[in-house]
Amino acid sequence: MNREVSELLEKALALPPEARAALAGSLLESLDDHVDAAAEEEWNREIAKRIEELDSGKVKPLPWPEVRRRISQILDGR
Repeated sequence: MNREVSELLEKALALPPEARAALAGSLLESLDDHVDAAAEEEWNREIAKRIEELDSGKVKPLPWPEVRRRISQILDGR
């Protein structure tokens, strides 16, 4: 990583979480030079389904610390 990129990363990491997330999303989107319309439609359906499951109470979200703990347990058990 060159100096310019390192400095840019340092500045980006100093941003609030919401701004970092937006920046990360924008950077990821910039890498996609081709959009698969069928895949995009499937993702939209999946997103709508998951939102409905959350809204209806069918599934319950977990707090990030709990998810991180569970992931660590899985990775430690490899």
